[in-house]
Amino acid sequence: MPSSVDAVLVEQIGICLPFLRRYARALTGSQQSGDSYAAAALESILADGLPIDGVDAKVALFRAFHLVWTSAGAPLGESETTLSDRAQSHMSRLTANSREALLLHAIEGFNFAEIGQILDLSADGAAESIGIARDEMRQATTGRVLVIEDEAIIAMDIEAIVEELGHKVTNVARTRREAVAFASEERPDLILADIQLADNSSGVDAVNDILAQFNAIPVIFITAFPEKLLTGKKPEPAFLITKPFTEEQVRSAVSQAMFFASTETLLT
Repeated sequence: MPSSVDAVLVEQIGICLPFLRRYARALTGSQQSGDSYAAAALESILADGLPIDGVDAKVALFRAFHLVWTSAGAPLGESETTLSDRAQSHMSRLTANSREALLLHAIEGFNFAEIGQILDLSADGAAESIGIARDEMRQATTGRVLVIEDEAIIAMDIEAIVEELGHKVTNVARTRREAVAFASEERPDLILADIQLADNSSGVDAVNDILAQFNAIPVIFITAFPEKLLTGKKPEPAFLITKPFTEEQVRSAVSQAMFFASTETLLT
C-alpha cells in the first residue's frame, strides 16, 4: 500500500464508500455494474494512491471512480429487459457530463468546484452541465407516482415537487396496507417511499408487496439513515434520498428513476 494512503485516509474512504455505491448504481442503472466500478475505484486508490492531491477523501474516491468508469468507456449496466435497452438509449442522447454533474450535486451534495475536480470541469462548466441535465431529463418521461409517506407536511411537499415536474400523484399512503391497496387500484410508474410508516409498518415491506404484483416499477426510498440500506446485501435501492432532503434532491431522483426505468405506459 502506498505511504500516501494512510490508515486515517483508508478509514475516511470506507465511510464514504456506501455513498459512492449509491451514486454508481444511479449512474450506471445497474446495482451489479455500479458496485463493480465502485470496487475498482477503491482498488485503484489502495494500489496507486490518490488521483488528485489536496482534496478530501470523498472527492478523491469519486474522482477515482470516474477515472475507472470513463477509461472503460462510461458503460451502463447490462441490459436485462427491453425497458433497460430503452433507458440506455435515452442515456446515450444526454449531453456529456450533464447527468453525472446533476447526480453529484443534487444527490451527493458536492459543490460546483468539487464536481469540477471529479469530472475535469471548471466550476462554471459544472453548473452549466447541471442546468442542461435538468432540462433534458425533465423532458424525457412523465408518469404516475405513488407516494408512501406518513408525515402530512412532507407528503405535501413531495406531491407538489412531483406534480411540478409533470407527473401525476395517484395517491399518498400512510401505511403499508394503504400503499398496497392504492397500488392495486392504479398501478404506479414510480414509487416514492419512506421507510418508517404511521402504524410502525415498513415502507420497504410495502414496496416488496407491491413489486410482488407488478414488475419493473422504479422505487425511490427516503430515509434518515441511508447506511442501513446501503449495506452491500441484496436487494438494495438504486435510488435513495437522505432526510432531511432538498427540493433539488427529489427533483433529481424522480427524473433519474423515471428516465432509467421507463415503463411501457410511459412510452405509449
